[in-house]
Amino acid sequence: MLNKKSESAMASNAGSHTLISTTTTVNGDIHFDGELIIEGRVVGKVLAEEGSEAQLRVAEGGSIEGDVEVPLAVINGSVNGNVRASKHMELAARGVVNGNVFYNLIEMVMGSAVNGSLTRMDQEEPEIALLELDKDKESSIG
Repeated sequence: MLNKKSESAMASNAGSHTLISTTTTVNGDIHFDGELIIEGRVVGKVLAEEGSEAQLRVAEGGSIEGDVEVPLAVINGSVNGNVRASKHMELAARGVVNGNVFYNLIEMVMGSAVNGSLTRMDQEEPEIALLELDKDKESSIG
């Protein structure tokens, strides 16, 4: 028997999983909360609701043609656009991103690919930091 607390938790999670199946193409931007699983094709932006714990999964064979902005992403299909994962991003073995990736934490499995730049979002001006490291090395050598 369920108590009231677990019943309300189940009710709040109802409908929080969305699947775009292999035979489906969505033309237009998607704004979501909860979990979005893409096995088909999306032509448009994929955006998580602000402040949410939303999770995007692009399955093998799934594709997105547009920019992605989510807290959590697991990509095993293809994304043709920039990806911004504010918390965590995983590129699985068949995951391909043709665009720039902005991340906080990233995992890349052998076989995945990024055809663009990788930028860690919590670093400020990484190029300046690298130049300063080079200067420190030169001064310690000379």
